[in-house]
Amino acid sequence: MSIYINKDTKVITQGITGKTGQFHTRGCRDY
Repeated sequence: MSIYINKDTKVITQGITGKTGQFHTRGCRDY
């Protein structure tokens, strides 16, 4: 199964806690 995403795709990230979680989530989002 493939998932196609583009710049308009909305993504929900669960389990963001603390500065480390926010740091890694921001990095993934910016990528």
